[in-house]
Amino acid sequence: MRMVRSPGKPQVVVERRELTAVSGERVTLPDPDRLIHLQFRRFAGCPVCNLHLRTVVLRHREIEAAGVREVVVFHSPAEELAPHASDLPFAVVADPDRRLYTEFGVERAPRALLDPRVWLPIVRAVVSGAWNVVRGRERLPSTSPHGGRLGLPGDFLIAPDGRVLASKYGEHAYDQWPVDELLRLAAGADAPAAAERPPGSGR
Repeated sequence: MRMVRSPGKPQVVVERRELTAVSGERVTLPDPDRLIHLQFRRFAGCPVCNLHLRTVVLRHREIEAAGVREVVVFHSPAEELAPHASDLPFAVVADPDRRLYTEFGVERAPRALLDPRVWLPIVRAVVSGAWNVVRGRERLPSTSPHGGRLGLPGDFLIAPDGRVLASKYGEHAYDQWPVDELLRLAAGADAPAAAERPPGSGR
């Protein structure tokens, strides 16, 4: 990413590149025709990630109708991630070396699991995830996931010209934009960028 000067404050611009989803699909970032919601999740099969992604799947047509393409990144290897992503209706990208995480400033920290605000979502995620595993709708995660369990989520709304219009750095493992917030941001995509700074950056 790079900073560019604008009439207001400097803006972050994502340089064009091509990613490969675990399905083999090529993903152009930024997308020249649509907004991209770039989500950074945790490890393959992460229960709290699945809890959130189920809400995205349920409203995926609504998200697409708003002109937004979902691209979801995990810090797991492609071979570990692919079985968990086969039923998802959007691009899922493996980043086991955390290069994208580093570029976008998405961190790891113990608060991912120690923040009390995440405890109830963890319980909900484990209970619903176990039921979905029994029904064959989800797979169990690895007992020792690649990259560990302390990853924090991140959300970025990226314009076709590469500008980061909005961003969120999660303070715990279940701290991300709900779908309603994503749609609100997409509706105001022509407004000036509204980005949060990464934790620990002096905000």
